[in-house]
Amino acid sequence: MTLNDATIKIKNLRLRTYIGIKDDEIKNKQDVVVNVVIHYDGARATDSDQIDDALNYKLITKSIIKLVEDNRFYLLEKLTAEVLAIASEHPWVKFAQVEIDKPHALRFSDSVSLTLSCNKEAI
Repeated sequence: MTLNDATIKIKNLRLRTYIGIKDDEIKNKQDVVVNVVIHYDGARATDSDQIDDALNYKLITKSIIKLVEDNRFYLLEKLTAEVLAIASEHPWVKFAQVEIDKPHALRFSDSVSLTLSCNKEAI
């Protein structure tokens, strides 16, 4: 049996970074919540049961954490695009989607989020 479309979901990765344009946002780190969906051909991994044949989500997550926590961003769009670049960089990735929430960005709302995606199969 061949299983081709594997989906990795990194759910609710809670990080802190400098994000925004207001003085207090520039001076103080804020919470962000990162969700990532990655589709890749998982046939090698399901057939072999070997780590070298799977997409290493731990390494992807570590790269995302380093990017988010070690940098400053004015816009949610830029932050989301940078995380998407990490999520989609491996050649096995067919599709990646990133949603980043900025909790309490607006009064009376739980959060504001932005979603970007990359479909390599359509290229």
